[in-house]
Amino acid sequence: MKRPTFLEGVGLALAASLSGAILFSALAPVVGHSTILKLLIAGLGLTYTLYLLRRSGQRLGRVVTLSAWLLSSAIIWLLDPPLTLYLLLHIGLIWLIRSLYFYSSLFSALADLGLSGLGLAAASWALLQTGSLLLGIWCFFLLQALFCAIPSEMKKRPGPGAAGDETGDRFQQAEQAAETALRRLSSIH
Repeated sequence: MKRPTFLEGVGLALAASLSGAILFSALAPVVGHSTILKLLIAGLGLTYTLYLLRRSGQRLGRVVTLSAWLLSSAIIWLLDPPLTLYLLLHIGLIWLIRSLYFYSSLFSALADLGLSGLGLAAASWALLQTGSLLLGIWCFFLLQALFCAIPSEMKKRPGPGAAGDETGDRFQQAEQAAETALRRLSSIH
């Protein structure tokens, strides 16, 4: 299966922001604001996790991953951390699942962690500036749609002395010559 596209992510962001805002407006008078926000965070996190698992090319481990997400989410709910920590833990779960299913290098996973942090910062800014939950959710998931631009395998650029570097090649040649000379000396004595 192909990797998710940016347009899919935009559609998901639109659906998440509309459904989140509508559910919050409808349920906030009945349930407390903190409780409904935690339920929305968990529900949107579960929906996004299911989307990621569905769009992932890997078949193995989906049931275990979903079970682990549900168990982690239940533990987070029972521990009842402050809302900010609750949100951070759920964003961490999303990042972990994306890292496991879509990336094969540490640098790609770290770039995705940065994207998650940027999404949280944009959502916080939008929420503080406008007071609109719809725009906060929209900004977060819109930035999450950019994860499709992160290559699955990102390698660190070679520094000085690495392969392909003239200085590094000369150093390796000198090292090999020294090792050969040491072998000769040790075999003579």
